[in-house]
Amino acid sequence: MFNKLTVRDIDLREKRVLVRVDFNLPIDETGKIADDARIVAALPTINYIRECGGRVILMSHLGRPKGRVVERLSLKPVAKRLSELLGYEVKIIIDCLDEKVKEIISQMKEREVILLENLRFHPEETSNDPEFSKWLASLADLYVNDAFGTAHREHASTYGVTRFIPISASGFLLEREVTTLNKILTDPRRPFATILGGAKISTKIKVIKNLLGKVDILMIGGAMACIFLRAQGFAVGKSLIEEENVGVAREILSSAMEKGTPIVLPIDCIVAQEFKEESPIETVYRSKIPPEWGIVDIGHVTVDEFSKILEGAQTILWNGPVGIFEIDKFARGTEKIARILSTSKATTIIGGGDSVAAVNKFALADKMAYVSTGGGATLEFLSGRELPSIAGLTNK
Repeated sequence: MFNKLTVRDIDLREKRVLVRVDFNLPIDETGKIADDARIVAALPTINYIRECGGRVILMSHLGRPKGRVVERLSLKPVAKRLSELLGYEVKIIIDCLDEKVKEIISQMKEREVILLENLRFHPEETSNDPEFSKWLASLADLYVNDAFGTAHREHASTYGVTRFIPISASGFLLEREVTTLNKILTDPRRPFATILGGAKISTKIKVIKNLLGKVDILMIGGAMACIFLRAQGFAVGKSLIEEENVGVAREILSSAMEKGTPIVLPIDCIVAQEFKEESPIETVYRSKIPPEWGIVDIGHVTVDEFSKILEGAQTILWNGPVGIFEIDKFARGTEKIARILSTSKATTIIGGGDSVAAVNKFALADKMAYVSTGGGATLEFLSGRELPSIAGLTNK
């Protein structure tokens, strides 16, 4: 159960509501938003507060400006797109530390929405400065966090502010993310299959260890599979690999056997001389990887093996692509897995980060049961860690 207050549990009428959203979107140099999914995901909470007569003060970060004003990381394009979606002009406050902010907020009418400029223009945001947190809290009567993508950060707007405001509640998106991920960890429909990929095992060691014994089978692809193949004694050529974690991979393989969780690794691989579109490629079995070539994708036999496992699954969690999907030539394995999941009758959860980018690339996001908005937050949650931004919310 989700044991924190939500927007449903609090009186919002005539209240100034400070809402942390995650509008960290891909915006090109012309100011065009490439994907507005995170804005759309925040609309239910924003609209609910407005319908209840609240005054909405939105805040978010965008990119990594490192505590200084970077015009290309301004939230102005976000305010424009949000206005289009709401059918209502959303004003942006250029400097949230300006004393005039309180005057502007005091004049807000019911259902009005304003957006504070990129919080990370201020170094106090990422350092969780208590005075900055206190200032943000002073702008409103209530605080709502609907930014699951930043829930693993102890920043002023995600965690520090909860110490200085009477009531801190969850928005609908944050509640749904936590409830969905918690359910698959505690009460999934079985068989429960997981696919893990991506570049580094170091970012997913805790996730893998926490999933062992909880999932019925674990498939591993991407560059992360290379370290497990090395741990089993296979030569992996010039593949991307974290040599210092080969021992960790051996420990995980041993622990998986003890806990009865089969780990399925690539049987064959697509290999290339260079990680470039124009590079020649070959399909080889894992025991025959040429010394001067590197793994860039899973092979056809592996795709078929993964497919058979996925066909029998009732719950599927996918986190991390199984190849270098950014390069079309190396994206076939990832695309095939995505298409299998898009037609599966299982509960399919896409666990944030590059997995989401992959399903978006292949225009399959709307075919999945659930696509998480978190990247690092999803990984942290799956590793079993209590996320600080959620911990700081008021208990029911």
